[in-house]
Amino acid sequence: MEIIAVINYKGGVGKTTVTANLAAELAYRGKKVLLIDTDAQASLTFSFVTPDKWDTDYKTSLTIKSWFDAIGEGKESPPLTDFVITPTNVNNFLTSQKRGGRIDLICSHLGLINVDLELATLLGGVNLQQAKRNYIKVHGKLREAIASLANSTDYDIVLMDCPPNFNIVTKNAIVASEKILIPAKPDFLSTLGIDYLHRSVNELVKEFNEYAELDGETKNISPKILGVIFTMIQITSGQPISAQRQFIAQTKRLGVATFTTNFRENKTIFADAPQNLMPVVLNHYSNSTHSEVVNEIESFVDEFESLL
Repeated sequence: MEIIAVINYKGGVGKTTVTANLAAELAYRGKKVLLIDTDAQASLTFSFVTPDKWDTDYKTSLTIKSWFDAIGEGKESPPLTDFVITPTNVNNFLTSQKRGGRIDLICSHLGLINVDLELATLLGGVNLQQAKRNYIKVHGKLREAIASLANSTDYDIVLMDCPPNFNIVTKNAIVASEKILIPAKPDFLSTLGIDYLHRSVNELVKEFNEYAELDGETKNISPKILGVIFTMIQITSGQPISAQRQFIAQTKRLGVATFTTNFRENKTIFADAPQNLMPVVLNHYSNSTHSEVVNEIESFVDEFESLL
C-alpha cells in the first residue's frame, strides 16, 4: 500500500484539484484508493459529498477530527476504518465501468484547526527524555493507524490532503507517508515555499528519527519527495507563458524533482466539478479543451505511477 502526503505551504494552488483527480484516475484504472482529508477547509471532502450530507451524516462522529479528538482526550486511538465512508456519486460511476476501482474517504471538519491545541498539551514531560517519547507518540499516531489499516483493508494507495501549514496534524501526515507530492502554482509566493517545505520536511525527519532512537521500538521515517506538479498553467503556443516558465525553471534549480506534465488553468471546468461531486477526469468531454485537460491529467497519472 502506497502512502502519499499532498502538501504545499501556500493555499490556493490547486492541491485539492490534483488530489481528487489523481484519486479518480487511479480508481478508474482499477486501484482502491483511500482519501484522508486533513485540511480544515474540507475542500476535498466537499468534492465528493455535499455539505448537507456531511452536516447530517458525518459531521458529528465520522471525520478525521473525531479520530484526533480521541487522542487529545487521552483515549486509545480507534481504528481509521471506523471513520471511512464511500462517496455515492463517484463510486456509482466507477462501479458502472467494471474496472474494480473504488474511492473511500475520511472527511475533514472545520474544527480541525483546534485539534493542534489539544495535541500540544500531550507533548510535555517531566524530563527531556519523556518529552521526546511523547513527541514520538503524538506525531506517530496516524502512522500507526495507517499501518494497522494496511493489514485489514485492500487499499492500493492512501492520499492525504494536508493543510497549508506545518502543524501537528500535518506532521502526522508526513510521518505516516512514504512519499510527498507538492502541487504548486508557478508564481513567486507558491514557489517560494517549496524550498522552505523541503527543509522543514528534512528537519522533521531528522528530529523524529533522533527521538525514535530513544524509543527503541519506533522505526525511522524516510518520506521521499516525488516532485512538484505545477498547476494553473496558462498556455500559449503550446507551452506555459514566459512568466510561469521563469518560476518553473527556478524550482528546478532548487534540486527538487518536477513533473513534466502540468495542470492547465481552466476555472470553468475545474470549478464546476465539485458541484457535481465528480472529478474532471471522470466527466464526459464537453469540448476539445475539456479533452485536452483530461489528457494532461492522464499523462500526469502515468508519470505518477512510474515513480511509485
